[in-house]
Amino acid sequence: MDDLEALRLKLNEAVQEAQDSDALEAIRVDALGKKGQITTLMRGLSNIAPEDRKASGQAFNALKSEITKAIEIRQTTLADIELDARLAADRIDVTLPSRPECDGCIHPISQTIDEVVAILGEMGLSVEAGPDIEDDWHNFTALNIPSDHPARQEHDTFYLPSGPNGERKVLRTHTSPVQIRTMQNGNPPFRVIAPGRTYRCDYDATHSPMFHQIEGLVVDENTHMGHLKGCLIEFCRAFFRVDDLPVRFRPSYFPFTEPSAEVDIGCTREGGAFKIGHGDDWLEILGCGMVNPNVLKNCGINPDKYQGFAFGMGVERLAMLKYGIPDLRTFYESDLRWLRHFGFSALDVPSMVGGINR
Repeated sequence: MDDLEALRLKLNEAVQEAQDSDALEAIRVDALGKKGQITTLMRGLSNIAPEDRKASGQAFNALKSEITKAIEIRQTTLADIELDARLAADRIDVTLPSRPECDGCIHPISQTIDEVVAILGEMGLSVEAGPDIEDDWHNFTALNIPSDHPARQEHDTFYLPSGPNGERKVLRTHTSPVQIRTMQNGNPPFRVIAPGRTYRCDYDATHSPMFHQIEGLVVDENTHMGHLKGCLIEFCRAFFRVDDLPVRFRPSYFPFTEPSAEVDIGCTREGGAFKIGHGDDWLEILGCGMVNPNVLKNCGINPDKYQGFAFGMGVERLAMLKYGIPDLRTFYESDLRWLRHFGFSALDVPSMVGGINR
């Protein structure tokens, strides 16, 4: 018991003389660790005579509790001392200028959508939306896309697992299903635009598995090709801010329009520099055409009474052309440096007639 008292005094003295948390931790390990002095004593209880074992055990436990409590008290004291030392050393110089705050930027995709919606909205078209996950009817069949069309193949389209009825839904490959839903749920006339995400199995410098489209639809009793041409010519000139921008319509084919056309704008590549406007070259930017009578029939609209036009454009493509962005993949890389360069201030609100003059 004399040895136990000597150990108690020794450990208490060591705890009180500890100058920092590391030294105190070393004392705790020496006393209470797996190979500590008190731990060793308690493991040796089995070697003590049975009649003395109870008293020895009580004495060891009392010592353990006392030293544990002493360490906790000293730890609190040392924590306060160390905090005071840090506060004294880490003083703030209030004369230093504050760190600059980074302003948020509007993504070029959001900005381009806002500009397109503003221009077409001035022409009387309103925004409609639809689901990203579509059924075969709305994404393909209602749009007069035949069963053997390449767009229906696995290598072109993202298909979801089969449902209880065996039907496989798809991630929509275009925003045209919004046109179908609009015509099914209402009565002519229709004047709508459908911006949104679309999905296709493709990925390179000019293609992405997820991208954005804006499609337009106008259906009325007297709508004709002249209205389509006038609408898109004015749109192209307003969006690219070139009042006399050359625009041409080149015959093409789409299952959901007849006749169909690709829209090209004038450009030049002289000296290796690309510039939109007058020149000796052309660049395709969107597709369009008069709505196929079969599409109208599928939506319950009489094609003998109503006709209309539709068009579709890629948002990323428009943004790349207007703002000189060379690679489509950078739109989705979440690079803040890229966004600060190509992004827009929240104050750059699109004009209703010409977008932003950059």
